[in-house]
Amino acid sequence: MASPPVPPVPTDSIVALLQALVRTPSRAGADATEPVLGCMEDWFRRRGLACRRLQGADGQPLGLYAEIAGARPGGPWTVLDATLDTAGFGDAASWTRSPTDPGIEDGWLHGRGSADSKGGAALFAHLLAEFGAAPEGFAGRLGLLLDLDEHSGRFGGARAFFDPPPGDGPAPRPDGVLIGYPGMDRIVTGGRGFLRARLVVHGIAAHAGASRRRGLNAITRATALARALEAAPLPPTDPAFGLAPQLTLTGIQAGDGGYTQVPDRCELRIDLRLTPGFDDAQARALVQATVERQDAAHAGAAATAIEWFGGWPAYRVPDTHPMVAALREAGRAELGIELPTGVAGPSNIGNYLHGLGVPALCGFGLRGERIHAADERIALDSIGPVYRIYRAALNLLQRG
Repeated sequence: MASPPVPPVPTDSIVALLQALVRTPSRAGADATEPVLGCMEDWFRRRGLACRRLQGADGQPLGLYAEIAGARPGGPWTVLDATLDTAGFGDAASWTRSPTDPGIEDGWLHGRGSADSKGGAALFAHLLAEFGAAPEGFAGRLGLLLDLDEHSGRFGGARAFFDPPPGDGPAPRPDGVLIGYPGMDRIVTGGRGFLRARLVVHGIAAHAGASRRRGLNAITRATALARALEAAPLPPTDPAFGLAPQLTLTGIQAGDGGYTQVPDRCELRIDLRLTPGFDDAQARALVQATVERQDAAHAGAAATAIEWFGGWPAYRVPDTHPMVAALREAGRAELGIELPTGVAGPSNIGNYLHGLGVPALCGFGLRGERIHAADERIALDSIGPVYRIYRAALNLLQRG
C-alpha cells in the first residue's frame, strides 16, 4: 500500500502567526502577558485545539499548554516547548524598524522575539495541529508548552506545569522535551550549570583625609579578592562535555556616594558556570578557600561573608537518547549531513528539567540572528527544513 502523501509545510500560516505574535509586545517584566496569551488561545480555538492556562498562585497567567493523543497504543509522551515572552527592546533608536514591526526584507522576518522564541512557538503550534488532524498516524501523547515567564529567569510557566500546587494532581513527567531555541547548525543536548554568590568584604572606616588613622579600605580588599578569584585555577574542558567552567565577577558596590569616608563594606557578585568536572560543591570550596586566604592577610577586619544563591547542575543528554537519534536521522534525510551535538554555555530550562529527571534537548530551531540585540530576525528559508526535520523526528518517536 502506498504511503499517504506528506502535506506541504504551512509556511504562510506559520509566518502569519509569527507576525501576529511579534506585533504583540511581551517583554519579560515590562508587558502584560494577557495579549500574547490571547493571541495564541485564539489561534488554537480556531483550529479546534483545546488548551489550558498555567497560572501562578496570584492568578497571573504564566503559560499555556495544549495536548493531543494518538489513536495507536504505546508511544511516549513528548512535549514541545517554546517561550512567548521576550527580552527587552534596549535602545529603540538602535533598531532599523520598530521592534514590534514583523516586516520581511531580503528573506528575513524581523522583530523582537522572532528568533527567541516566537518563531519556535509558531512552528510547534502548527506541528501540533498537523498531528492532531491525523491522530491515527501516531502513538502516545504530544504536548506543547508555551512559557510566558522564561526571559525573567523564573521559568514560571514551566514550573507551573511541572510543579503544580498540592492538590492539583501528580507532577507531570513526560518522556522527553524538545525546546525550540533558535539555531539549526547543531542539536543542543545540554548546558553548563550555574551557582552565584554575593561576597561582603569588610574594612575599617576612617576619614578619607586622616593622616594617622587611615582605616582599612574595603574596596581595596575587595579588588584584591576579585583578582584572586579571577586567577583561581579551574578545571580544563572536559572532552566528554565540551565546555570548561567559568568564574565571572558581575558586580561591585561600595561607599555611600560621599567622598570623605574610607568605606568599611564592599559587595562583590560572582557567577560560576558549572560542568560535570566542576560541580556545586567544588565551586563553593574554591570560592571559600580563596576568600579565607585573602582574609588571613587582614586579621584586623571582620571575615568576608558569603551568601550563596543556588542554581542548577550541568547536564548533557546522551547522543544515544531516542530524541537525539530521531533528530539526527531526520536531519540526515533533510539536510544530507550529520547534525553535530553539543552543550550550551548559558544555563536554560533544560537544566531545570534535568533536575526533575526529564530529558530535554535545548536547541534546534529556526536560523536566527541578533538575538537579544537590535534588529533580531529569522531566516524564512529555514522554516521549511526545520519543520520537516521536527515532523520526521516526531514520526520516528511517536510511531509506537
